[in-house]
Amino acid sequence: MAAPPPRPDIDWANLSLSNNITVNGHIELRHSRSTNTWSSPVLVSSPNITVNGLCPGLNYGQQCYEGLKAFRVPLFPSSSETKIHIFRPEFHAARLARSAASVCLPCPSVQVILDALRLAVSHNAEYVPPHETNSYLYIRPVLFGASANLGLSPCEETILAIYVQPIRPYYASSAPSEGLDGLVLDTFDRAAPRGMGAFKVGGNYAPVWRHAEEAKKLGYGITLHLDSQTRQLVEEFSTSGFLGHYKKESKDVLVVPKTENAIQSATADSIVRLAELDNKNWVVERREVRFSEVGKLDEVVAVGTAASAVPIRSLSRLETGEKYTFGGNGRLTELAGRMADIQRGKRDDTEGWCWVVGGYEKTAVVVPGPGDGKDVEEGGYGGGISGYLLSALASRFGLWGPAKKV
Repeated sequence: MAAPPPRPDIDWANLSLSNNITVNGHIELRHSRSTNTWSSPVLVSSPNITVNGLCPGLNYGQQCYEGLKAFRVPLFPSSSETKIHIFRPEFHAARLARSAASVCLPCPSVQVILDALRLAVSHNAEYVPPHETNSYLYIRPVLFGASANLGLSPCEETILAIYVQPIRPYYASSAPSEGLDGLVLDTFDRAAPRGMGAFKVGGNYAPVWRHAEEAKKLGYGITLHLDSQTRQLVEEFSTSGFLGHYKKESKDVLVVPKTENAIQSATADSIVRLAELDNKNWVVERREVRFSEVGKLDEVVAVGTAASAVPIRSLSRLETGEKYTFGGNGRLTELAGRMADIQRGKRDDTEGWCWVVGGYEKTAVVVPGPGDGKDVEEGGYGGGISGYLLSALASRFGLWGPAKKV
């Protein structure tokens, strides 16, 4: 089934994270702690959610989230009709589950998350940008404790809401062609060993904003975190993962910092896998990377779902006076380009990363605005028949599945 075409009234060339385009709605599922069941997904037309002001999501930071992408690609080679697929949803569903466990939140099964993602995209298919642009539909699942509980323990109701917005890559308008200048944050530790650094929770992001703004005033477009224990080891950028490159004899070497304090990146993982598949030309080094040896790299990129792959021109550490510049030979950006070609349907997806979305006939229950859970149909995904039926029907009629199997 061909996807609905993009809306003609949107300026697809000038999208940004600040546009906040009104879409058809978001998907909600609600979990009851007392029954240990998830409701069936519903499409909510309003972007607003009504929660109790005493919920732990607001008071104690009991929340986590994800970010992934959907792309519009030709239905067949040279076809004017298109289909839509989501990039690596299983990776993101597994990461959401790890983050949820870190803050004592229940999380739906991978299959339930996949079904909800399909519904979120299929009901907003006309907001997936044209395939000839560099834009995409950004998907934001957010999971949080939603009912009142002043006690320091999980609450009765948890909400999983999945929002979508058409955007361009995060640094598309701000990064110069030669790359960003980066600054090491010596005045702030993002994460501690055996702490929360590996999980995608809001507390890992908001505290960095003021430091990033200060760095921006000094002319730096991105900030880099070292480990808080030794203050010598590279962990990650504030917005993205860190990848480096150098040449060893005839081989390209991809350097991946080994750390337990950084978020696992789907973009980094994909680029690393592409290097491993091209083992005649590439070697992957997963190891601790001291900042003092960064100068030996000839290319550094910041990688993430919203950021894609952004070249880094230089890295400075004001506390020590160190500064390293990277001329870059484009080998990492070339690998990132291969990944982008897979996302855009221009290269074979041999790893099964791209999952086709279908079901554009609007199968979810629709509610007009913030609900109190009563407008969600009974049964849900607590092991009841409706969850299994939805999965079976989606599989049987091709509403959801890997692009390579369609």
